[in-house]
Amino acid sequence: MKTVKIAALKSHLSQHLRDVRSGHVITVMDRTIPIARLVPFDLGDDVTITPPMAGMPSVGKIKLPPASKVEVDVVKVLLADRRSRL
Repeated sequence: MKTVKIAALKSHLSQHLRDVRSGHVITVMDRTIPIARLVPFDLGDDVTITPPMAGMPSVGKIKLPPASKVEVDVVKVLLADRRSRL
């Protein structure tokens, strides 16, 4: 089994994928900690790949906080600040 660090995997991804395609197993390491394993895809596996759902699932609506009630013209304040820095 071959081990490769994340930076090396990113730098030589095509070569590593060719190795996996030819039957090698690659363990991806984050420094000294194994975090993933790349294995050849087997058509006999019971993995089901489903297409993504259209749109976002309706798990619940995100409630936004109420708008801030500012009595100052924010654009004028920003422009004044930028002019003072020139």
